[in-house]
Amino acid sequence: PYDTGLDMKLLGEIADYFRPIQEEALKSGRINPKVMGVNIKTLMYQVPGGMLSNLVSQLKEAGQSYWQILPMGPTGYGDSPYQAFSTFAGNPYFISPDDLVKKGYLTENDCIRAAEGTSGKEVHYDVLFQKRLGLLRKAYANSSIEADVSYQAFVQENSEWLADYALFMAIKDNKSGKSYLEWEDAIRLRSPEAMVSYRNRLLEDVNFYQFVQYEFYTQWAALKKYANDKGISIIGDIPIYVALDSADTWAHPELFQFDENGLPTAVAGCPPDAFSATGQLWGNPLYRWDVHKNQGYSWWISRIKTCYELYDMLRIDHFRGFDEYYAIPYGDATAEFGEWEKGPGIELFETLENQMGELPILAEDLGFLTDSVRKLLADSGFPGMKVLQFAFDSREDSDYLPYHYDRNSVVYTGTHDNATTYSFFDELKKEDKDVALRYMNRSRFTSKKKLTWDLIALAMGSVSDLCIIPAQDYLCLPNSARINTPSTLGGNWKWRMAGGVFDDKLCEKIRKMTKLYGRLKGQSASADIH
Repeated sequence: PYDTGLDMKLLGEIADYFRPIQEEALKSGRINPKVMGVNIKTLMYQVPGGMLSNLVSQLKEAGQSYWQILPMGPTGYGDSPYQAFSTFAGNPYFISPDDLVKKGYLTENDCIRAAEGTSGKEVHYDVLFQKRLGLLRKAYANSSIEADVSYQAFVQENSEWLADYALFMAIKDNKSGKSYLEWEDAIRLRSPEAMVSYRNRLLEDVNFYQFVQYEFYTQWAALKKYANDKGISIIGDIPIYVALDSADTWAHPELFQFDENGLPTAVAGCPPDAFSATGQLWGNPLYRWDVHKNQGYSWWISRIKTCYELYDMLRIDHFRGFDEYYAIPYGDATAEFGEWEKGPGIELFETLENQMGELPILAEDLGFLTDSVRKLLADSGFPGMKVLQFAFDSREDSDYLPYHYDRNSVVYTGTHDNATTYSFFDELKKEDKDVALRYMNRSRFTSKKKLTWDLIALAMGSVSDLCIIPAQDYLCLPNSARINTPSTLGGNWKWRMAGGVFDDKLCEKIRKMTKLYGRLKGQSASADIH
């Protein structure tokens, strides 16, 4: 109905001229075609055998190329995957009992009894802790695993971290789960005599924890291969810091800001801001970057190499901490009196690339960024994150509005720290909601399901090379499916996605939208979008 003043015939001729050039560039790899992924950031514990492989098949049918997950380390108090007992080990709760039945280590009745009280829409960590480890101990007792050649090879190949982790967990069990900082000095500080004594006394438990890791890595490798064969790449996630109560800090105190008594001198967090008058006190130990540098960043090389055994791409949390990190004196009750210290900068990533080649990393660069952080991101070449839920601010022009994006980025509707998009619109102030509606060309508030799909379409239509949509948004779920609310204790990390929710109808809808916005893997510029 409007006269744009544009010669549509001429525009068509221009498009026809450039289409073969674009297609040739896509074939040659000079342009990375935009692709899609699903952010299924739920901890799918106690899943029936085959559910994850079925999920992979559904992702393929939906035209998705990536599956992003949370960190997979063994969790402790608070159940947060960002506070794991090891940055190298896998969570025993992910091990499929069905696979252990196939090996003859367990019976189906064993699994049925252990599964009692663990079903439902949430993960029951207390029940899992009581029953799953007992089930795995029974499997270990029936396994005769020490005679298995592949098991022996696994133990040998991973000796750099596995022996310390297994002993750490065995001692922790022996001391009723106490933090290693509360152990007696001899073993807390790893005196040679105490190490030999505990290893001999707890040999059966040490072997059990090595068995658990062998089963985790074996099962995950099979799932990853299945996903890769289906054309699905897995995006893993690691926090920049390790947990204070972890095998990492116990085994290598020299790598962290500890004093001569093996206690932290400073811990991680964020300074006070408009959202918190006292800042955020995370409590993670901080690295001694001078020691890491003198060792050629060997610990980081091992850490990242292990990650690429598990994942195809890696999201690194709190990327800005590699430029500068906030150091809070250990023992402070708040984060008010910390100071900014310099991180390793680009040197760390240059060292990693020299050792491992090009790194498929995406950087979590959310929040307030300084010019030096932006420079580090640009120098690294890693894509940063764009989150649409941060875009609609009536007070200012937000960097998260899509017209500010560049191609080397990953766009999300929301992250695991956000509300689901279905509930997000309820939480917006009226002024910000008006901005969102105008940007999506809506004259009024419609159903929350329609608005959820509008935001998904906005993400898919952006120029970002990679678009990741949380499963909760594809399913149009309310905040009862939210995975985490930052700065809160209890109730987090519990949502469990039910099997079969990605049915044929939903997969077809996702696939059509993915194709419409040119994000199907291998889709040419001239593909029929209908």
